Amino acid sequence: MMEELLRYFASPSNREVLLEQLGQHVYLSLVPLVAGVLLALPLGRIAQRIGWLRAALLGGAGIVYTIPSLAVFVLLPSLLGTDFTSSLNVVIALTLYTTALLVRPVLDALEAVPAHVTVAATAMGYRPHRRFLAVELPLAIPALTSGVRVASVSNISLVSVGALVGTGGLGRLFMVGFERDLVQIPVGIVLTVLLALLVDLLLVLGCRLLTPWERAGRAVIAS
Repeated sequence: MMEELLRYFASPSNREVLLEQLGQHVYLSLVPLVAGVLLALPLGRIAQRIGWLRAALLGGAGIVYTIPSLAVFVLLPSLLGTDFTSSLNVVIALTLYTTALLVRPVLDALEAVPAHVTVAATAMGYRPHRRFLAVELPLAIPALTSGVRVASVSNISLVSVGALVGTGGLGRLFMVGFERDLVQIPVGIVLTVLLALLVDLLLVLGCRLLTPWERAGRAVIAS
């Protein structure tokens, strides 16, 4: 198997195909991740602020996430009028899944912000929207990042399912591997895992850069 892997990577045409499929996988997994975060933030905020909508939003998010991804990939073209193999179907489907997965973490992260901090910000003249953007959201980043890390891994794995309906990404390696070239299956697995680890590492680093006070607090405790 190792010799077959080396021969596979030694081929320039194979490396070119891998880079193309890896680029497609990054696009199909990370664009929905960003879109899902942007959608989940206001939904989580609404669930926090409007009590009677909380159960409906959390319940609806739970229902969406239980729908099988392959069924969504198949149904979306008929609902949207898109081509069956269009990558837009995967982007929209994964955006829905990401949003559904993140509504609860966003709510929990916002509710974890200490009450005395929000009271102090209000006393200093911060209006609700400014307080949310300047105080509550930054303090919620560490808890929110945990949810985004889970969503990123979920997206990277679910993109491979899209290969069953003809979209690109590393899932094509699994399809071709099962059809005629088994060596492509471990190649696809390794690249998918490495991509998930890289994205997870970048999210951790991004969280540390956005929350310098966390590092300062740990330094004070250590000293």
